[in-house]
Amino acid sequence: MRRDDRDEPFDDLFREIERMMNEMMNGADANVNFNSARNVDTGFGMDTHVDIHETDDELRVVADLPGVEKENIDLECDGETLTISAGSDHRQYDERITLPQRVNEHTASATYNNGVLEVVFDPAEQSSGISLE
Repeated sequence: MRRDDRDEPFDDLFREIERMMNEMMNGADANVNFNSARNVDTGFGMDTHVDIHETDDELRVVADLPGVEKENIDLECDGETLTISAGSDHRQYDERITLPQRVNEHTASATYNNGVLEVVFDPAEQSSGISLE
């Protein structure tokens, strides 16, 4: 018996959904667009959620680190990149997040509550002009 497309009216729909899912999964480690104007390279796996909220007064990074104890988290920032190193019995996080703007890493504050890490930075001061004498 010859297969007729009318026998499976949803085949095209299912193939398109599968194609879109494969495309999304293959690009999971690519740059993620959080607020349509900025690309943020998170490097986190697919089950880790990272948000970056940017205002004139601060830059806030919120990351889910389920199952990690507070004392097992190490944070470093050079003003342009935030590095999160953390571990649990089941998973190791060692991620670099390229920040969408330069920040003053010396004013950073961080909190960790119920598996959610929140790091807040002040924006870096704008470069001052150099007068030529």
